[in-house]
Amino acid sequence: MASNPIPVEKSEEEWRAILSPEQFHILRQKGTEPKGTGHYDKFYDEGVYKCAGCGTPLYKSTTKFDSGCGWPAFFEGLPGTINRSPDPDGRRTEITCAACGGHLGHVFKGEGHPVPTDERHCVNSVSIKFVPAP
Repeated sequence: MASNPIPVEKSEEEWRAILSPEQFHILRQKGTEPKGTGHYDKFYDEGVYKCAGCGTPLYKSTTKFDSGCGWPAFFEGLPGTINRSPDPDGRRTEITCAACGGHLGHVFKGEGHPVPTDERHCVNSVSIKFVPAP
C-alpha cells in the first residue's frame, strides 16, 4: 500500500457533490459524529479502512482495537497516509488524510491501552470506508 498517497484536491462544491451532508460536515468542516453511533465502533471484520472522501487506504483491520471510547480506535495508520497537527486549543492532535486533508478525528498518546504504539487514533466512522479482505 502506498506510503505517499496521491494528493486529491477538490473545490467545496465538488466535495459537496460527492459526500453526504454528514460526511461533508465531518471530513471537510472537522465535525464529530455522536459518541457510540458510528457504524465501525464495534466492527472487527478483516480488511482495510479507506478514507471515505478520496479512497486512500488508511488503516489495516489488524490495528483496530476496542478502546471503549465510543469511536473506532486504531493504534497506527498505514505509513505516510495520516497527517497530524495540533488543535488550536493545544490539548489534542488532529489527524487528517494525507491525500485529501479530510478530518478523521484525533490521536491520543500515553493512555495505557495494551497496544504496541501506546496511541489511540480516535476516528469518526463517517470518515472511513471498510473494504473486506479478498
